[in-house]
Amino acid sequence: MATAAPSAAPTPLGGRAAWWALAVVGLTQALALVDRQVLAILLPRIKADLHVGDAEMGLLYGSVFALFYALFSLPLGRIADGWIRTRLLGLSILVWSAMTALAGFANGFGLLALSRLGVGIGEASVQPAGFSLLADRFPRQMKGTFTAVMAGAVALGLGSALWIGGATAAAWEAHWPTGGAPLGLKGWQAAFIVAALPGPILAILLFMLKEPTRGAADGIVSPPDPHPIRAGWNMLGAILPGFAWIAFARRRAPASLWAINLIGLFVIILVMVLLTRWTDGMRAVNPAALTIGGLSLTGNGIQWLVTGFGAYVLLCWVQSLRINDAPAHALLVKSPAMMLTLAIAALQTMINYGIMAWTPSFIIRTYHADAADVGLKFGVLSAAIGILGPLIAGPLSDRIAARFPGGRIYVTLGSMIISPIFAFLVYRAPTSGAFYGWFVLYSLSLTAWLPPIYATLLDLVLPRMRASVISLYLLMITIVGMGIGPYAVGIISDGNGGRLGPAILHLYWVAPVLIVLSVLLVRRLPRDEALLLERARAAGEVV
Repeated sequence: MATAAPSAAPTPLGGRAAWWALAVVGLTQALALVDRQVLAILLPRIKADLHVGDAEMGLLYGSVFALFYALFSLPLGRIADGWIRTRLLGLSILVWSAMTALAGFANGFGLLALSRLGVGIGEASVQPAGFSLLADRFPRQMKGTFTAVMAGAVALGLGSALWIGGATAAAWEAHWPTGGAPLGLKGWQAAFIVAALPGPILAILLFMLKEPTRGAADGIVSPPDPHPIRAGWNMLGAILPGFAWIAFARRRAPASLWAINLIGLFVIILVMVLLTRWTDGMRAVNPAALTIGGLSLTGNGIQWLVTGFGAYVLLCWVQSLRINDAPAHALLVKSPAMMLTLAIAALQTMINYGIMAWTPSFIIRTYHADAADVGLKFGVLSAAIGILGPLIAGPLSDRIAARFPGGRIYVTLGSMIISPIFAFLVYRAPTSGAFYGWFVLYSLSLTAWLPPIYATLLDLVLPRMRASVISLYLLMITIVGMGIGPYAVGIISDGNGGRLGPAILHLYWVAPVLIVLSVLLVRRLPRDEALLLERARAAGEVV
């Protein structure tokens, strides 16, 4: 149960300690993106060396990582809500750095897949624990500012991954072109090891950070959780297919919960089968990408299998909250503002992931550009604007929120209105010069929506639930954004003669929906923020 804090916060807010924590946690976020994204620039080398196909590499880059990243974000978020966040982040970075380095010694697909699985699990705690920690270091009115830095760290990591991976592999191969390299490593293997090296240093810095008082910035301080790690393991068991039923039986869940779960599973399976058949019908040829026990799955089948798995995990998680944590269920599931915020994030990340996955290929195909030149220009530009955009939008949203109820979302709404206009100018540009010119303005508007969304998610829950709400956000954007965005562009392009420009612009059919959702959120947010403590008291959370 949470209690009202005394007027003097136990942990000083702001100051050098807060900014130092932001620097260390921001670098942790950036390194997570480096170790996640470095595979992308190394794909051609790995394929040639290990003789694996596009389907296998696609599974490594997308499904294997995304599945375990999304799945473990929920139990690790629960641990972060009750345990020492600095320690959890330090241990996590050691795990994923070790798994990144493991890829440097891979000589086959199996070890690479194990490496990606481990990276996904290790990185699953970064945003939940990081955002929760920083929310207790900065005053409430600065949420847009520190979330902007975290959003910029994502762009820094993505851009750095291209440079670190490509430069390391090229330098290694130039020095040892005909073999004789230390330990017999190839250039791509050395790149994985180099990408993992900063991890232990950052882990030490994280272990040295002082753990802030949970809820210090809000005047709501939760007592220590006696068994946070056990709670995390219990949550993992409660969301895994099959194990969720065991958890239901132990807690003597009502028949209505069983019925919703089983009917939901049936509906998810039916929808996934129908979507697989529909998308298979969009292409003349759909070769089997994976065979399990005599059952062959096309790439579309794998896509919808992973998406369906994520949807069922989400259903089990919501039901486990209902029977295990009524206050969290009330604030995370029953709040209209929370549902609107998550819907906006999921749909907009579908656009963002689709754009970032396919824009380099669009430039190469449309303007007949050199791949290396595109990698340098687009990588540097997207990283620079990806940092600048949030750093403008975050503090701006703080200033507007100080004057108008729900003011942060005005920035998100502006992004939703402006970015589609620039998108049509960018992806219909007649020359590459015009493309890059419009892309600067497009990217600034495209990245402005995220810091206000982060801040709103943190504002709508109690301090002990902040890591969990970021975990829920990650699950949603992984299922919809990462899972559907790049895939949708690819399959639309396949059905239209490989024309990527129109395929990317097709994503903007959801733009009117996003605008409507943002307007509704602006109107609803002040009411739900005001009802936060009332909802928690009704559930017995705050006294």
